[in-house]
Amino acid sequence: MDIMDHIKQAIEGNNIILFMKGSPDFPQCGFSARTSQALAECGAEFAYIDVLAEPEVRANLHRYADWPTFPQLYIKGELVGGCDIVMEMFENGDLKTMVDEATSK
Repeated sequence: MDIMDHIKQAIEGNNIILFMKGSPDFPQCGFSARTSQALAECGAEFAYIDVLAEPEVRANLHRYADWPTFPQLYIKGELVGGCDIVMEMFENGDLKTMVDEATSK
């Protein structure tokens, strides 16, 4: 499978997905740690891809949404942003609202 198809399939196949360095249980950078923790505190069940374990994803994800840094959070197929945006949304309650809307039936 082409790497861009793999990325698209991962984003479209998960209501909430975080492209991060490491895993939620063992993040490999502070930005990834804070972002995954904010999601967890919102009660989100989310998929993740460790871009350190998948170097092709790390090298090509910026081509998908023109966002150069990690982590990258996608909810319902749309790029939410990186750590700073996610943390701002977490602090003002918008992240919880988005998570609830994405996971409601």
